[in-house]
Amino acid sequence: VQLQASGGGLVQPGGSLRLSCVASGFHLDWYAIVWFRQAPGKEREGISCISNSASSTYYADSVKGRFAVSRVNAKNTAYLQMSSLKPEDTGVYYCATDLSGCRSGVPAATSWGRGGQGTQVTVSS
Repeated sequence: VQLQASGGGLVQPGGSLRLSCVASGFHLDWYAIVWFRQAPGKEREGISCISNSASSTYYADSVKGRFAVSRVNAKNTAYLQMSSLKPEDTGVYYCATDLSGCRSGVPAATSWGRGGQGTQVTVSS
């Protein structure tokens, strides 16, 4: 029972990537989803969440206007479309269940539930 993030890679500044988050062992529509990342030597940062029905989404200021979260429950998959990427976006990206329901903003780490292996995103020229 886990969430698996994929789709990372090496991209030039200003480029785009789309990350996927696939649920296995449970129905994704039971949960809101949070995306978070961890850069080398830095703490984990919650960057976006989406409610289980996709009726609400929130973003950290660091990615607002550049990233877009979505989900297709019929495919048991959530997505993070990343555009206008910057070197400071480099890190390992993870998805997890959001136990707060994504009702009032990107949740703190205490509300992150089950997750899984992340995917590396490197933004460099």
